[in-house]
Amino acid sequence: MSTAQENLNADLQAEVDKLREQLEAIGRVLRALAGSAGLQSVLDEVAEACTRLCNADAGALWLLQGDELHYLAYYGDAPNRPYDRDHPHALDRKTAAGRTAVTRQPTHIPDVRLDPEYEYPGVAHYRSMLGVPILMDEELIGVVVVVRFTVAPFTEEDMSLAQTFSDQAAIAIANARLLETVERQRAELSRFLSPQVAELVSSSEGKQLLAGHRAYLTIAYFDLRGFTAFAEAAEPEELIDIVREYHTVAGELVNHYDGTLEHFAGDGLMVFFNDPVPIDEPELQAARLALAMRERIGECAEGWRKRGYELGLGSGIAVGYATLGRIGFEGRYDYGALGTVTNIAARLSDEAAAGQILLSQRAYAALEGRVHAKPVAALQLKGLARPMEVYELVGLS
Repeated sequence: MSTAQENLNADLQAEVDKLREQLEAIGRVLRALAGSAGLQSVLDEVAEACTRLCNADAGALWLLQGDELHYLAYYGDAPNRPYDRDHPHALDRKTAAGRTAVTRQPTHIPDVRLDPEYEYPGVAHYRSMLGVPILMDEELIGVVVVVRFTVAPFTEEDMSLAQTFSDQAAIAIANARLLETVERQRAELSRFLSPQVAELVSSSEGKQLLAGHRAYLTIAYFDLRGFTAFAEAAEPEELIDIVREYHTVAGELVNHYDGTLEHFAGDGLMVFFNDPVPIDEPELQAARLALAMRERIGECAEGWRKRGYELGLGSGIAVGYATLGRIGFEGRYDYGALGTVTNIAARLSDEAAAGQILLSQRAYAALEGRVHAKPVAALQLKGLARPMEVYELVGLS
């Protein structure tokens, strides 16, 4: 084989190796994008890829925060790194990053010592510099800069490669911002909805479940005995104070026992179990919630009594099938349950004395052997044609 042919083969092999390295770098960035390690891993991969593929000695990625560029990722071992970390870049022409941000175009400085505008501490460490903008819909969000410690100007190919990876960084940042927005909206939703419902609204299967479905539920209903007389006699500020205390205890316990708060209206609370997230032993969880509510609200009631108000918690638990989904009208929807089981739980709560927890016959059958309960005389509940056998929950077995 001739020397010329050997040189050609060597050149071809070098080109193949270079392309392979580029593809591998792109693959690492894409895997970081698709993974769950977060934004920082993508930015680190971009800084490394730009530095290695451009044959640079170091590289950094800066993100725009307000009117400054802050260093977020670095590859290489440059002496100026600690200073860069602690000193954001201004948007001006004194640095490669600042100049790239001002022009929103790639910036090439063949030799910083010969550039009349370049002014930045640590210039002795850098000679040739290349900066490319990170743009999202024409909005500047950051800059990638690679440097060489000797005078070795970058090529158009280097610029094209760096721009390719800065575009990947833009995609990662856009995804991170989108996820942050979704999480923020979900957090806001959870302040107004039960956590399970907030999760449902933003989930892929949420549309189908919100449209309406049938599910086996355990319903727990709570309200305060003596609340009407209290509301008539109390000052508005005191009324709000006591209701807030009641709701605070209820909210803590409902979440602890995996219940879904359907609504609260004044002193009335309706909680269901086993939807939208199925749970093990929903009847037992409802019983545990009711017992915990009785204990905690009983403690609150002692303080209320000292202020002259006789209030006590009445509870009702029923099990059965209900239709669940979005109810309301355009602009104001709730996720609710409709069915006889909800009415039975509410009626049992109405019949319960302060501190009493009443179980429907089906609820007792589901809990038999796991709780202590005693029969109560058959009750004629409003809305039902026949009297119902009712049991009082005393405690857990």
